[in-house]
Amino acid sequence: MDKVMEQQGEELSLEAMFQRLEETVGTMEREDLSLEDSFALYHDGMEMLRRCSKKIESVEKQILVLDEEGETHEFER
Repeated sequence: MDKVMEQQGEELSLEAMFQRLEETVGTMEREDLSLEDSFALYHDGMEMLRRCSKKIESVEKQILVLDEEGETHEFER
């Protein structure tokens, strides 16, 4: 169902992406998984990690930090 929503242009939440990563890892840990399926799952997992990272960076750019003087400024790493 998530893939259908993604194809329609709707963005998954971070929580949904992390859940999907957990499911992917769980599937990859199965002993009866073929090598081809393992590679496909690895590729999907790496793509999901890339999307998570991009989304986190986007959120970080929106965070404002309150300093000791009560002034706000953008979050910096």
